[in-house]
Amino acid sequence: MFQRPEKNEYPDYFVPYVDLVPEGDLVRLLKENLEKTVSLFEGISDEVSLHRYAPGKWSIKEVLGHITDTERIMSYRLLRVGRGDQTPLAGFNENDYVQAAQTNNLSLNTILEDFKAVRHATITLIQNLPNQAWENKGNANGMEITTRAIAYIIAGHQMHHCKIVEDRYL
Repeated sequence: MFQRPEKNEYPDYFVPYVDLVPEGDLVRLLKENLEKTVSLFEGISDEVSLHRYAPGKWSIKEVLGHITDTERIMSYRLLRVGRGDQTPLAGFNENDYVQAAQTNNLSLNTILEDFKAVRHATITLIQNLPNQAWENKGNANGMEITTRAIAYIIAGHQMHHCKIVEDRYL
């Protein structure tokens, strides 16, 4: 389908996410990580889902909401860049999004269902992009980025935050 992105295809602040993604079939990985994420969050009670590992940190519900919002935004970027759209795409403030989402007022199951829907849409988008779209370049948050880099960032971002939930919250 496409190759792993080179480091010059995305901003440096995404390096930790891309580095988390192992070699292999990215679609298969996204599907496997969907199952792992569902399993991780299904095992958390609504009471525990309000836990913050330190003052000022997001709750477990907020982390899952953040993963979902970020994937939704990055998938939109993937669509735009993948279609050859050169229009600069705005950045976003993750803390503002978490606050505005008010995910602590939702059940963890509701947030998880939203994540599943977004991940399924991401997978079909990636599966259906034409081969030539993977090297397209666009501009997001004032920085140049390729379609394939965005796909890897989506995978790595979710992996990063699930590891934090496992290590710091549970």
